[in-house]
Amino acid sequence: MKTRLTELLEIEYPIIQGGMAWVAEHQLAAAVSEAGGLGIIGAGGAPAAFVREQVQKAKEKTDKPFGVNIMLMNPEADQIAEVVVEEGVKVVTTGAGNPGKYMKMWKDAGIKVIPVVASSAMAKLMERAGADAVVAEGMESGGHIGSLTTMALVPQVVDAVSIPVIAAGGIGDGRGLAAALMLGAEGVQMGTRFVVAKESIVHPNYKEKLIKAKDIDSEVTGMSTGHPVRSLRNKMTKEYLRLEKEGADFETLEKLGLGALRKAVVEGDVVNGTVMAGQIAGMVNKEQTCREMILEIMEQAEKLLVGTSKA
Repeated sequence: MKTRLTELLEIEYPIIQGGMAWVAEHQLAAAVSEAGGLGIIGAGGAPAAFVREQVQKAKEKTDKPFGVNIMLMNPEADQIAEVVVEEGVKVVTTGAGNPGKYMKMWKDAGIKVIPVVASSAMAKLMERAGADAVVAEGMESGGHIGSLTTMALVPQVVDAVSIPVIAAGGIGDGRGLAAALMLGAEGVQMGTRFVVAKESIVHPNYKEKLIKAKDIDSEVTGMSTGHPVRSLRNKMTKEYLRLEKEGADFETLEKLGLGALRKAVVEGDVVNGTVMAGQIAGMVNKEQTCREMILEIMEQAEKLLVGTSKA
């Protein structure tokens, strides 16, 4: 399946893996790239030295293109921005801010820059700044979310910019990919589905909770702080929402969430940790290799799209 995105990124299939902090490390990124998609290493809040190490390890596992997701709020964002240049990373996706100040350095190095956006206004701003494509991410996604749904956001972003648009949020199978293409996107970004990949280093407890989750099991915390996060309902989200309802201050809420994602992903504490997952959690029902996932998604999407073209 060829789109402007597959040509831009030199990948076989229009599927990008989300840059999930603590989850998207070199093994998962390399496996997705090897399977024909674009794997992403999630820098999250990690130091630059760790990101460099992850990039080097990914290079040992694949010679195909992969990217790095940089959270611009990371205290070492400036250093990480230089690391991707020094290490010859092909693609950078960005979140939580405007990557404008790094754009010239990245473009001069031949890096494809793809910011994640939650509005058409931000998409336009990124296109003017020199972005090669944008990820339009709806609030159905796991982790930090915006306020628009994918179905509403994607076509408006497509109409607002001339660069390729990647749909994200609530996409976990071939039906989601086919729908995204119908909305005008030229590829999809998926996070939640890849969490349970066999190559994912996520703790088995986290994977099990995700596989057992139903469609209504995700919860959004942090609405009162302006930093809403979607994760699976547990003791931690219940306590967070109780404190929010009682009007707890930002520091109290921040303290509760500090280190909670690592607690779930690495230590397997799915009771007190943050189990980030999107609303497609109820569709995730088995562990597969990245290759099995991608081929299954592509086969399903192609059947639907061929049927549509005949109609």
